[in-house]
Amino acid sequence: MDNNFAIRQAKEQIRQQEGVVLVVRSPQIPNVSAAGQYQRNAAEISSIGRDDDWAFSITARQTLFAGGGVVAGVKAQQLTLDAAVLELAAVVNDALFDVRTKFYTVIVNREKIKVQEQNVELLQRQLQDVRNRFDAGTVSNFEVLRAEVALANAQPALITARNDFRLAIEELRQALGFVTATTANVTKVPEFLGSLEYQPASFDLTSALATAREKRPDLQRLRKLEAAAEQGVIVNRANYLPSVALFGSYAWTEAPITVPNSSQLHGWTVGVQSQWNIFDGRATEGRIAQARSAVEQAKLSEAQVQLAVDVDVRRAISTFQQANELAEASKKVVEQAEESLRLANARFAAGTATQLDVLQAQTDLTTARLNQLQAYYSYNIAVATVRKAMGLTDAMRPTGELPWPPK
Repeated sequence: MDNNFAIRQAKEQIRQQEGVVLVVRSPQIPNVSAAGQYQRNAAEISSIGRDDDWAFSITARQTLFAGGGVVAGVKAQQLTLDAAVLELAAVVNDALFDVRTKFYTVIVNREKIKVQEQNVELLQRQLQDVRNRFDAGTVSNFEVLRAEVALANAQPALITARNDFRLAIEELRQALGFVTATTANVTKVPEFLGSLEYQPASFDLTSALATAREKRPDLQRLRKLEAAAEQGVIVNRANYLPSVALFGSYAWTEAPITVPNSSQLHGWTVGVQSQWNIFDGRATEGRIAQARSAVEQAKLSEAQVQLAVDVDVRRAISTFQQANELAEASKKVVEQAEESLRLANARFAAGTATQLDVLQAQTDLTTARLNQLQAYYSYNIAVATVRKAMGLTDAMRPTGELPWPPK
């Protein structure tokens, strides 16, 4: 929330839009300006009887009526500001989903290292056991060679798992927007807390679709932009009507030479000014047509995105159902693989099984553990994906709280 670059850029876009709101709101309050003038002429061309002349004035102007254009313009820009806040909410949800995904990737790669280390450790014990049997003369050198090959084949998977873990850390660091500030921390490996767990959840398609249509920030944003476009029609329609403004000023000026006993003149000026473009060559009509087209385009964009949201929710729930079934199945497979390896070792010790049976059981156990990790990883990602598709905020952020304005 503090360092992600996409979130920080979205916040700056809101600040930019806040400035636009201030600009369009300025006609609603008095505008005050000051003007001054001083000139000095050669005596040969002076027309006022002296070489220099000066004047100073302060003027205030207040728009009284603008055909509703000013009010509609302010509403349009305020709605656009609300849309920018909703855009920020969407960016935050995307960024937190990305961080959550990258964090799960770090965790699953860390756990894969443990599985591969356990595999290597078991194969080392298996090799030592076979060597002891070879020394005792109960097995041939071929069995030792086979155990050595199995151990050697397990090393690349462990090396790959460690590299995947390092790369996952860097991707998470990029998603966080975390910049290494000191040289001492360049090679430091952070400690990650947490584990991949399978906590059964359920989602109803009908309620998920309804929730997405109500809470998705991208849909809410388009609704705000549609309302802003409707205000744009009113802004352009206001050009058909006259504008009326009240003005007043106070001026000081050097008195002409013809005014005796006075070095300056000063006084008030108050009035009402009106302007009406009776015919502008149908320019206003053209602008209104453009504004109405913008409204229709906004409606079409909303309908298009709503269809995409529905498909997104359906796809997410379908993927969740698959991940849920795989996670359920993976639990039993690991238990069965562990029991199979125990029985293979017992049978090998009793001489009723071959070393190949033991190695196969060990491979099956490693595969089952890796499949379980991947299933749990996919399940957690699927749950987060469904929540994101429904427009629900990340579990680590208060539900319904917009990230603007900053606290």
